[in-house]
Amino acid sequence: MSASRVLVLNSGSSSVKYQLLDMRDSSRLAMGLVERIGEQTSRIRHTHVGDDDTRERSGPIADHDAALKAVAEELAKDGLGLDSPELAAIGHRVVHGGKTFTEPTVIDETVLAEIERLIPVAPLHNPANLTGIRTARALRPDLPQVAVFDTAFHTTMPESAARYAIDVRTADEHRVRRYGFHGTSHAYVSRATAKLLGRAPEDVNVIVLHLGNGASASAVRGGRCVDTSMGLTPLEGLVMGTRSGDMDPAVIFHLARVGGMSIDEIDTLLNKKSGLVGLCGDNDMREIRRRVDEGDEEARLAFDIYIHRLKKYIGAYYAVLGTVDAIAFTAGVGENAAAVREAAVAGLETLGLAVDDTLNAVRGDEPRLISPAGARVKVAVVPTDEELEIATQTYALVGRY
Repeated sequence: MSASRVLVLNSGSSSVKYQLLDMRDSSRLAMGLVERIGEQTSRIRHTHVGDDDTRERSGPIADHDAALKAVAEELAKDGLGLDSPELAAIGHRVVHGGKTFTEPTVIDETVLAEIERLIPVAPLHNPANLTGIRTARALRPDLPQVAVFDTAFHTTMPESAARYAIDVRTADEHRVRRYGFHGTSHAYVSRATAKLLGRAPEDVNVIVLHLGNGASASAVRGGRCVDTSMGLTPLEGLVMGTRSGDMDPAVIFHLARVGGMSIDEIDTLLNKKSGLVGLCGDNDMREIRRRVDEGDEEARLAFDIYIHRLKKYIGAYYAVLGTVDAIAFTAGVGENAAAVREAAVAGLETLGLAVDDTLNAVRGDEPRLISPAGARVKVAVVPTDEELEIATQTYALVGRY
């Protein structure tokens, strides 16, 4: 395939993130963000990587159609326009693919209809993803466009991990099961960890800890996900910035019956006013650690609850895998918060887990080991690259056509 560029689009409800990559060497040519779409204070920030030039402009951007046209204009200024014959495809991040989409998929009307049918299980994300896809297809109807699904990597989970223990007919009728999210990150990081160890992915068992404002864990056996912490929605699992993670479902009934809260109010509470921000008023781990260091007990408790849940998942996934070769920390908190990494494995020495204080304190953009020399289980920091993963999957797929 002569054309080698892939444009990656991540369309949110009021934003579009994008990157243009050259897949001959996986290099970034340009990247940017359009935010506050639909407001008078819309803004686009664009970086041309080749000459390290960053441009920013503000002003009303009415909708996603206008946003993508603005992206096209910025790219054209750098000689990288959407009409370039070098552009091979556009890869779209789609959050929820259900059980249907187990791999990247070339988008057609049937695919669009199925993504739309999945809106009830991803009401916050799939509508925005669809809007971005439809707008991009209108701009370049002749170009292959590929959907890469957050859930796809987790479709290898066995039914024993994916099923909830509720009535089977009810679950099937309403598609209630554990799907998992952050799949592109877990796929990329598990492979990158195997590479760091000098081994093939199929020969390595890895626990991946994607710790950002949203957080998830996965157990990856031989390159295939066998369990993950998020479920039907991204609410299940670890303590997150604003999400509660695991909780007795009866809390919802209690809040409705005793607290008089509506379903929408409870939804908002658990997704936007819980987690770290609910516990201590902050969802930025840097601020929480600063408060801990100053003796703030509320912040200390929030940090301890966060770590307690994290340790539970490390232990659980160690049991699921039986043998663990490495634990990989990734995303904003995982890559940058040395205190989180240290606390997460503290006391787990009998499982072969430990970090070297000096190595753990080092900051960097490259994958690296932070466990002591000779450790039975390697502990690694592996920066994630979801855009590269989407571009790689997109390019591999269109190259087969």
